[in-house]
Amino acid sequence: MRELCRDFAKEVVAPAAEQLDRAHEFGYDIVRRMGELGLFGLPFSEEYGGAGADFLSLCLAIEEISRADAGVGITLEAAVCLGAAPIYDFGTKEQKQRWLPDLLAGKKLWAFGLTEPEAGSDAGATKTRADQRDGHWVVNGAKQFITNCGTSISAGVTVTAVTGKTKRGGPEISAIMVPTGTPGYHVLESYRKLGWHSSDTHPLSFEDCEVPAENLLGERGGGYRQFLNTLTSGRIAIAALSVGLAQACLDASLAYAKERRTFGVPISKHQAIQFKLADMAMETELARTMVYRAAVAYSHGGAKTTDQVRMLAAMCKLYASEASKRAADQAVQIHGGYGFMEDYPVARYWRDVKINEIGEGTSEVQRMLIARLLGC
Repeated sequence: MRELCRDFAKEVVAPAAEQLDRAHEFGYDIVRRMGELGLFGLPFSEEYGGAGADFLSLCLAIEEISRADAGVGITLEAAVCLGAAPIYDFGTKEQKQRWLPDLLAGKKLWAFGLTEPEAGSDAGATKTRADQRDGHWVVNGAKQFITNCGTSISAGVTVTAVTGKTKRGGPEISAIMVPTGTPGYHVLESYRKLGWHSSDTHPLSFEDCEVPAENLLGERGGGYRQFLNTLTSGRIAIAALSVGLAQACLDASLAYAKERRTFGVPISKHQAIQFKLADMAMETELARTMVYRAAVAYSHGGAKTTDQVRMLAAMCKLYASEASKRAADQAVQIHGGYGFMEDYPVARYWRDVKINEIGEGTSEVQRMLIARLLGC
C-alpha cells in the first residue's frame, strides 16, 4: 500500500501540486485517479465497493499523498473519515446501498458539517436545528469550514443539529443527511485560505431545508456520540497527514542542505544544520510510530471506540501536528531566503501545516481531552 501510494504521489500528485496551489484549483483528475486506485474505499467492506483493508492502510495512503500535497491529502481524509465513514458506521442498509458505492469509488464526495460560528469543540452550543414536520426534517442554521461540499461531485453533507431536548434538559443532537441540490441548502462562496489551496472548503447555510425523515443518520439523539467517534478516526488520519508533511519538509531540507554550499562546504556539514535535520528526522519518526499505533488500535475497535483509543488519537494528533509545524519552521530556516519564496515547496508546506494544529480539534482541546482521560 505504501509503495502504491508513494509512486502515485510522485508521478501524479507532486507534478501538479504547485499549479493547484497557485490557482487554488481542486484536482478533479487526481481525485478520479485516486478513486480508480481504490483509495476512497480502503477501510470499508467489499459489500459496498470497499477494498476490505484496515484503517492503518488508509493512514499510509494519506501520509504518502500528503507528502506530495496536503490539500489533496485532506480531500482524501475528509471524504473517507468525515464523509463516508459515518454513513458506513451508523447508516441503515438502505442508506449504505444508496450512497456508499459512489463514495467509495471516488465518483462522489460527502461532507460532514459540525463546526458553526459559535460551535465546534463546544458541541452543546450548536445552533443549527432540525424540526420534524409531516414526516420530514426541516433544517435551519449554518455551518462553516466544511471540506468537500462545493465541488461538482459533492453529493451531500451530514450535519449535526439540535432535534429537541434530552431528559436532563440539554440539547438533543442528531445527525441529518442533506443531499446536494435540496431546496434551502446553500453552499456559499469558498474561503480565501492560508493553505490547503487544492482542497474545497465552504460555509453552508440551511433555510427551511426539508429532507425525508429517513435521512436521520443513526438514532435520534445519537449525534453527539457519533461525531465523537468520527473525530477520533479523523484525528488519527490528520496525524497521518501531518507525518506526510513533516517527511516532505525533511526530504526538501536534506536535499537542499546537500546542494547549498557556504564557506566551501555543503551546509549539511555544518553542525547547526545537522542538528535541525536530526531533530526533524527524530520527531517525524516518533509521530509516525504514534499514528500507526493509534490506527491499529482504532481498527480493532471500529465504531465502538474506547477511552484508550481516544487517548491515543488525541496524543498522536497533538504530537504529529506540532512536530510537523516545527519541521516546516526549520525547513524554511534551512532554506534561508529561498524558504520565503514560493518557488520552493517549503513555503507551501509552511502555509499548509498550520491548520493541522486547529482542524479536527485544536491542540488545546487535545490537551484537555488527554487530561480528562487521565482522570484529572
